[in-house]
Amino acid sequence: MTARTLPPLVDHALGLGAVLVAWQVYVVAAQVPAYLLPAPAAVGDAIANLAASGALWLHLAHTLGNIAAGLALGTALGLAAGAALARSVRLERWLEGPILILQTAPKIALAPLFVIWFGLGAASKVALIVSLTAFPVLVATLVGLRGLDPALRDLARILDLSPAQKLWRIDLPAALPDIFVGFRIAAVQAVVGAVLGEWMSGKFGLGYLMTFASATYRTPLLFAAVALTVMLGLALHLALAAAERRLIRWSGAS
Repeated sequence: MTARTLPPLVDHALGLGAVLVAWQVYVVAAQVPAYLLPAPAAVGDAIANLAASGALWLHLAHTLGNIAAGLALGTALGLAAGAALARSVRLERWLEGPILILQTAPKIALAPLFVIWFGLGAASKVALIVSLTAFPVLVATLVGLRGLDPALRDLARILDLSPAQKLWRIDLPAALPDIFVGFRIAAVQAVVGAVLGEWMSGKFGLGYLMTFASATYRTPLLFAAVALTVMLGLALHLALAAAERRLIRWSGAS
């Protein structure tokens, strides 16, 4: 099997293995203190200890729950807004300014406001994730629907489809390749938003684990939390890539 035909998961595993080997060699050769840069083995021990104590599953489940809720709501909002703007150029002109203002506002500055508005619980974290994920899905949906083949309108007219039926049966399936670009960006943003929200408030989640490890100078634990966040983001990316291949093949979109 050549490198060109390796499955994506194998490619990622090979790349990760190369990074870990280089990391281990550098730490040993340069005799880097563990408080500055722990060896991969020390990070692995920290993850194993978290798993053995049960804390790993608690923090991971908390972060995953926030990501799932925020990504679902942000995706639904982005799809609905993108479909609405695609149908009306005038509506797009009216809303373009407010949407861009909300998107360009620094989320690190807005995060404390979400805590004030929605409290210290999951609501503030989900709201932050929605604010990060809705926009890329909106833009991707708008681009996909605006770029459809005009012949599809004639097909919908021949089939006597209502606007809602045309959107669901023809437009969205045909726009799936573009929409999934937004999905993939939104998934990465959802992980960032979840960690940022857990930095700001709460006592659970991978983001909280990072702040706790940093405050207590437990560098291996800090690297373990970062590594778990990276693996979580990679798992989401691979899951979306698999869903994209299956849905696009099913819908016949290209």
